[in-house]
Amino acid sequence: MKDVSRRSLVLGAGAAAGGLMLPALPAIAAPQTGLPKDINGNDAITITRGIASRKWVAMTFDDGPHPKNTPQLLDILKARRIRATFYVIGWRVKAYPDIIRRMVAEGHEIGNHTYKHPNLAGLGQQSVLRELDATNEIIYRTTGKMPVTMRPPYGALYQSQRSFVATNRRMPTILWSVDPADWRRPGVSVVANRIVAQAHPGAIVLAHDIHWPTIAAMPPALDALIKQGYGFTTVSRILGLKDWSKLKFTPRTS
Repeated sequence: MKDVSRRSLVLGAGAAAGGLMLPALPAIAAPQTGLPKDINGNDAITITRGIASRKWVAMTFDDGPHPKNTPQLLDILKARRIRATFYVIGWRVKAYPDIIRRMVAEGHEIGNHTYKHPNLAGLGQQSVLRELDATNEIIYRTTGKMPVTMRPPYGALYQSQRSFVATNRRMPTILWSVDPADWRRPGVSVVANRIVAQAHPGAIVLAHDIHWPTIAAMPPALDALIKQGYGFTTVSRILGLKDWSKLKFTPRTS
């Protein structure tokens, strides 16, 4: 993936795509997190895992930042010199900018998880772009950096939508290969054990820093993976891309 122009992404150069809209789709009444059923392998548009040539894991955390949980998680990661990827919600970035700045300062990667956390599978193309653009904008205004990947809430995004986002915003959809279902709150030990049991070289681990039991599960899970010889990196690095923390973005001119 090439370094991206902040202006072309935020302001959406070529994003209109003729104003085409997806057919109306029924919204999911009670969304549950899961992988889309139309995934056809691991490609450049829909990614569930990273390169398996090294014993690396990418820890990812969705739905934050949380005013209390996320700083404690950052402390846990810092103590172990672990860099993670945070798929953040736009309105929460606006509410807690200092936490986002700390993430970037400590070498973590920021990804786009939409502005209001809607079920994108029920939205038209332009509504999807508005969710992503608003989040890119607030992240850039807060950190001076732009997300280069996105993750849809609940994992809900059709292949046609994923292709549209990749074409118009150059952002692949990042899903996961390890899901401890922490959002169900099964218990600290269960979350930790599931992460360790399901881990594999190139794993992308899904977790949520808005849930306190997930934070409590991190020390035993991370320490067990370290003991097994795993290292940790960000999504960009596990995909073999450039280090997100070193990417340079075009300053805003208007």
